[in-house]
Amino acid sequence: MNSLVVSSAAGAHSLPSCPGAITIRRPKRWTRVRLAPRAALVEAKPQSVPATTAGDNVVPVVAGDYSFSFRDRTDDMQAEARAMARSANASVYSPELLANKYGARPIKVLRRTLDIFVGLGSFALSLWLDQLNDQLELKARFRAGQLRKVLTRLGPTFVKIGQGLSTRPDLCPPVYLEELSELQDALPTFPDAEAFSCIERELGLPLDSIYSSISPSPIAAASLGQVYKARLKYSGQVVAVKVQRPGIEEAIGLDFYLIRGVGFLVNKYVDIISSDVVALIDEFARRVYQELNYVQEGQNARRFKKLYADKQDVLVPDIFWDYTSGKVLTMEWVDGVKLNEQDAIERQGLKVLDLVNTGIQCSLRQLLEYGYFHADPHPGNLLATPDGKLAFLDFGMMSETPEEARFAIIGHVVHMVNRDYEAMANDYYALDFLSKDVDVSPIVPALRNFFDDALNSTVSELNFKTIVDGLGAVLYQYPFNVPAYYALILRSLTVLEGLALYADPNFKVLAASYPYFAKRLLTDPNPYLRDALIELLFKDGKFRWNRLENLLVQGRKDRDFSAKDALQPVLKLLLGSDGEELRVLVIKEAVRVTEAVILGSVIESYSFIPSPMRSLIFNGSGAGPLVISDAEQTNLMELRARVFRIWGLLRSSENFDPALLQPILQVLQEPEARSLGGRVIGGITQRLAARLLQQVLRAPTAPPASTL
Repeated sequence: MNSLVVSSAAGAHSLPSCPGAITIRRPKRWTRVRLAPRAALVEAKPQSVPATTAGDNVVPVVAGDYSFSFRDRTDDMQAEARAMARSANASVYSPELLANKYGARPIKVLRRTLDIFVGLGSFALSLWLDQLNDQLELKARFRAGQLRKVLTRLGPTFVKIGQGLSTRPDLCPPVYLEELSELQDALPTFPDAEAFSCIERELGLPLDSIYSSISPSPIAAASLGQVYKARLKYSGQVVAVKVQRPGIEEAIGLDFYLIRGVGFLVNKYVDIISSDVVALIDEFARRVYQELNYVQEGQNARRFKKLYADKQDVLVPDIFWDYTSGKVLTMEWVDGVKLNEQDAIERQGLKVLDLVNTGIQCSLRQLLEYGYFHADPHPGNLLATPDGKLAFLDFGMMSETPEEARFAIIGHVVHMVNRDYEAMANDYYALDFLSKDVDVSPIVPALRNFFDDALNSTVSELNFKTIVDGLGAVLYQYPFNVPAYYALILRSLTVLEGLALYADPNFKVLAASYPYFAKRLLTDPNPYLRDALIELLFKDGKFRWNRLENLLVQGRKDRDFSAKDALQPVLKLLLGSDGEELRVLVIKEAVRVTEAVILGSVIESYSFIPSPMRSLIFNGSGAGPLVISDAEQTNLMELRARVFRIWGLLRSSENFDPALLQPILQVLQEPEARSLGGRVIGGITQRLAARLLQQVLRAPTAPPASTL
């Protein structure tokens, strides 16, 4: 019989910031109590013995628990392996197994079918009546809200399905996407006694040997589980303990068995939906089943921490593998405020927009650098810590962006900025939106009609939700099959923009994202991005200096921007064996810039000469030192000023090093590349010689002919 010694006297040690936590008292008069009511867990504070040292690290040792006094990487890996062994029997989604299991239970299937039919059938009947009365569009928003409530009532599986539909613009009209995006998966809690029994059963230890104290009720509850706050007995570490809802596998298994059957009917009889509904259901079911394996979630958290917690403003809680199994997850407790609680955040002296910007930059790294990203960043999973960090929680739903798609997304933004809608349409092949045999020509006018209007604003003024809604309308009309990763990307960035709009109605996520895109374009050696940069900078054989200046201005706003790396990919192509076409353009532009610098300097120097001396120097001509039109002179001076500004931007960058031009000089010394410098010098010489000849042969300005 398990029992604990507790004190009825004063002198309590309580779990900080844990409402309803059971207190631990130093004994004056001892009483023996039973542990039957698990929620009333109490434990005497373990006695400590003097700490031992390991090198420079002080290692606390707790009496009776020396095995956990110090754990290096090897110990951690072994603990993770033991956790994996405890989750060896975790369920994996298998349509065949579900069919075999529930095919033999017709009564249970019928009962659940009636529940679902009543809920969804009433909604479908409402839609049918709206269609008969020609009120589908008029009542679309009301019906979308009705669908959200129906899915909530039907339980965890349908809540998850609703959240999934909120990211699928190829399946749902925009008004439904907006309503379903508000779907929350908060559900009633299950009994604490069941949760504590689950912990003991999964970890194979009595509750009192694991925790010195634990909250008597959940701190949070969701569709698949609920979370308690506890203190580990062996170390005193405050942790979050996530416990899976009992019977959840049975519930979602039956639901997915039934939903998959409906999917077959939809594929066969509903022509308006172009996507393979059964494949989408299977894909989503696999993700939900992965969320049921808490060891997998812990591994997701570790991988996420390794990739992205290197930034000082991002926090990812650590995992305690010895207290983790397929249905129990123990991780570091994080004190913080939900990102949508603006007043509470500001009371801590923090700014919501700073935290959102941190989230955007981290999300861009997730999506476009490593491709491994948090697919469910709703406000409950994003916390502002007291020291100003952004904490990510809940790593059950993760996704990956294919490598080819990462670069295609950046290229897609470039094509959008350039209003190159043919290229945008072709990007959908690389993004895996369309099969190669689909003709994109009918899609181009739809893209042009939407983006020409949207792009009347500058990129920094574009609202991301407007872009998503407009693009969603296009996707809904054409045979697109939006990959899961892309739909989740849209959801992630839309959520972050929505959070920012609470604090600043004028916030634009694209404006916050553009410095990252500019930095990647200027510094990434990937051939796809290098070609996208060249495409952005050159048009109709001319170099667009305004675009380069804008890229540098925006790129410098990114904290990781390095002037040393800027333009290096283009320079390497320019001086490489495959860069002849680019060299022709660069030589032409180098000649034009050199002329602008030299002649602009002459014009500028002329402006400083006193007026009486100008007539003497230039033989009485008041036209100036050069025979060029006012428009040409203005263009020369503007180009010269822009080039000087760009050089100033590079020089003023934090990591600027004059040695960044050294690769050019080194390559020019190679025999196969020396002709580049000769061609530039030759072009400059010819251009200046032509200008000089023009000056020598210029005719005196004749007075205008008189008219009779």
